[in-house]
Amino acid sequence: MNWTCVPFAELTVQQLHDVLRLRSEVFVVEQHCVFLEIDGLDPLTWHLLGVGDDGRLLAYTRLIPPGVKAPDALISRVVTSPAARGGGSGRALMAESIARCEALWPGHAITLHAQAHLERFYGSFGFAPSGEPYVEDGIPHIEMRKPLP
Repeated sequence: MNWTCVPFAELTVQQLHDVLRLRSEVFVVEQHCVFLEIDGLDPLTWHLLGVGDDGRLLAYTRLIPPGVKAPDALISRVVTSPAARGGGSGRALMAESIARCEALWPGHAITLHAQAHLERFYGSFGFAPSGEPYVEDGIPHIEMRKPLP
């Protein structure tokens, strides 16, 4: 997988299209969540894109700087293409997301809002629950935090 991490203003039109399409495909259609997926935060964030050798977007996260939505850096919109699942792309995406957050915002912890069934997956990267479970868009979630190394 080839990684690109850029602020919103540096996304190409094609990259933006591919990101919005993948996020809609998974979050709105696959997960049956009717919500405003374009929430206004994209212009304030960094975008991590994992592209296959064929040029298709296979994995993506949105990296929110500390102070924009929370005191910590925030990993959000974690998504892998249905075509890329089962081959380790999710693990590669999380490892790259953590590395980018640590490089962009050293000295800051990292938070994410995990779907509850993925708590163990995120725990394997050093994230621990930091709040009570809650339901968002009909899906159980839990806030998780990775403290400073």
